[in-house]
Order: sequence, then structure tokens, then C-alpha cells
Amino acid sequence: MSTVVTLTPTVTIRSAAFDSISTDKSVLCIEVGRDRLRIMVQDERRRGCYLEDYTFPSLLTDHTLTNILPDVFRDHPVLSVGTWQEIRVGVNSPSFTLIPQPLFRKEYANSYLALMRGSTLPAHEFAHAYAHETEGFLSVFNLEHPLYDYFSGAYPLQPLRFIHQAGSLIQATADLARRSLAANTVWLYFDDEFVTVICRESNQLRYCNRFGYKNPQDLSYYILYALDEQNLLPETAAVVLYGEITPFADSYTSLSQFLPNLSFGQIPPGLSVDSEFDDLPEHRYLSLYGLALLSD
Repeated sequence: MSTVVTLTPTVTIRSAAFDSISTDKSVLCIEVGRDRLRIMVQDERRRGCYLEDYTFPSLLTDHTLTNILPDVFRDHPVLSVGTWQEIRVGVNSPSFTLIPQPLFRKEYANSYLALMRGSTLPAHEFAHAYAHETEGFLSVFNLEHPLYDYFSGAYPLQPLRFIHQAGSLIQATADLARRSLAANTVWLYFDDEFVTVICRESNQLRYCNRFGYKNPQDLSYYILYALDEQNLLPETAAVVLYGEITPFADSYTSLSQFLPNLSFGQIPPGLSVDSEFDDLPEHRYLSLYGLALLSD
């Protein structure tokens, strides 16, 4: 017998101007991972007007996402409405790699991931590619067949795009870099026990990788290693923090011992949001905001 689980968002932001009835000119952004679901709506003015953040309780993390998502989508006032201009799904899956556009061959997508992972994809997963046209490469990542099928069934015959979380962060940092005065900037995005490291030089992507870590000492080692690979000095590198980190976190305390130019990020300047978003920490939702910055 199946059990219906009631999930309540930990954060809800709803603009007074948001109209859940007229969504045919709005964009729905969904970020999904093993233990988290986040959604944001951009209205026809391309302003963020709605945001929800769900954290799945530990008793559910052993379940598949396709077992959990129906309990959220069922009778949801936004997710279950009719037609959208586009649905963009950011996937926080374990494996991704970047392939230069001239070298990419669709028939080798599984092989790219197998080489990176050191093993072939399991039968319930496939390699999906997203083209970063202005960057000149594609991000290739693992996507579960049931998850792809679930969203395709939830939004039949509607424009649906899938991108990896790292790809969304690449999009967001491109917007940040275009308006930055620094020649070199390093962005760190924290998500549970993982950190994504992105480095840009004169707006061009130079480095993108994700590390798992168990303690602040491991984290500091990986970040210093990444800086060294890019010939950046810790004492002068501009490092900007996003995601699940606060000034009171042990990881922040550890990094600040080596990185004097450490700062918390702001909302990408290319993204407009309504005033109700002012209560949110500006650095927390960069990967979700990156979905909103994808070109139409």
C-alpha cells in the first residue's frame, strides 16, 4: 500500500503580482536533487515572482525522486497548473563533464561520462547533453530515465529543457563575470557535502569542477589545490561564496584563514526579482537563478 506524504516548503516567496492562472507567458524553473526541490517562476516581464524551497526529510532520501515528486506536484497551486512558455529543469546528478563543441559527438555521450566516472552508466540512466552556445562547449551529464519520463508526462507537449546544476552555475557566473571589474574571479557553490568551483578569466571559463568533502580541512585543501592549478595566489584571489554556507559555518572559518578576499555573492545583475525576494539571502539560490538566466 502506497503512503501519501505531505511535504511543506521551508521557504515560500510569492509576489503580489503573481498570477497562477495566466502562466502561458511565464517560465517555470525547477531544480531537483536527491534531497531537495526548488522552484521559481518568471512572469512575462522576466521577473522572479514566486519561489519555493523543499528539503526532503531523511526518511524519504532512500526513496527515488519519482516516488516523492508526485506528492509535491499533486494539487500544487503552481506546479500542477496548465501551460507554460517553457519549463527548465536543473538536475543535481552525480556526474557531468564539459566537451568542446567541435569535438562533441552525440553517439559518444555515454562514453564521455564513462571515461569520467570510470564505469558505464547503469541501465536506468542515460547521458544528456546541453549546449552552452556562447561558451563553445556542451555539458554532458547523467539523467535518470524515470525522472525524464516523469517531467515529460507532467508537462506533455510543452517546451522542456534539462540542464545540469553545474551548467546552470556556469550560466549564472557568466552573467556575474560580464559585470565584474576583476580580471579573475573564483566562485564556490556549496550544496551539502559538495562544492562546485568555477573560475573565469576575462569572462572566459577556465575551470569547473565539483568536489565532495567530509570536513573543513578537506574543503580548504581542495580549494587551494584548484587555485594552484589556475596559478592563482590565495592571498590575492577574489573568491565569492554561494549556496548553503553562512559566515558562522566551520567551512567559512577554515577558508577565511587562507583566503583574505572572501566574500558572499549577490543576485546576478541580469536577473530581476520582485521586492518580496529581498528577505532571502542573496547568495543562496545561484543555481536556481542560473536557470532563469538561460536564453529564451
